[in-house]
Amino acid sequence: MKKTAPLSLFFLLLLSGITAWSQDCSQYLFLQQNKTIETTIYNKKGEPIGKNVSTVSNVSTSGGVTTATINTQAFDKKGRAQATSSSTIKCTGGVFQLDMRLMLPQGPAERMNNAQVSANSGILEYPAGMKTGDTLKSGNLVLTTGGNNGPQNGPPAPPSPFSQGSTLTMAVFSRTVLGQDTVTTTAGSWTCFKIGFKSKINVKSGPFPTPAINIDGTEWYVPGVGIVKTETQHGSTAVTSIK
Repeated sequence: MKKTAPLSLFFLLLLSGITAWSQDCSQYLFLQQNKTIETTIYNKKGEPIGKNVSTVSNVSTSGGVTTATINTQAFDKKGRAQATSSSTIKCTGGVFQLDMRLMLPQGPAERMNNAQVSANSGILEYPAGMKTGDTLKSGNLVLTTGGNNGPQNGPPAPPSPFSQGSTLTMAVFSRTVLGQDTVTTTAGSWTCFKIGFKSKINVKSGPFPTPAINIDGTEWYVPGVGIVKTETQHGSTAVTSIK
């Protein structure tokens, strides 16, 4: 099985603050119109293997809910453009609601880029006022793609098991605020909350499941900014530019 890239899009997690930021969603970095955030992706040896560049657009507030669109372009280690993705994020009263598609590793993210999110799934919350020792809510995501229903010439072919589409499920759980830490990158230096988590990803194409991807990770969150660093057994990411 091809090894999965680290959680390249995890840096997009936006969280609420514990200071004056906490009730003002407009102050969040990823809810500011035209902000551009670059994240470098590293392998297990700490070598850069790519980057993601994300731009914030369509920021609006209605009924106390602030929303924004995050458009992300992935690049390989040679700077060649790869997959693109787009997602909507929300913030209500300082509580950030993350679209969990942004948390998918690169391989599954690319394969399910056009998938549909099942009802009542795909949201992960980061509350205002978190503190060391807190347990954060778990989240679940279900993505589905349709089968191949394109035009055919001649008599219909026998049904193929691969025409049934694909289903991806992801669970993020055991989310615990471990303490505080300082992180410094080329984009800045921050005092962060250190959050441990576990994740499990399953992909099924037709009747054929693939081995589950199990992730044990840590993320570093800055109130009013977001996740600036992640580490898993697959590698790590770090925010390296903010414009």
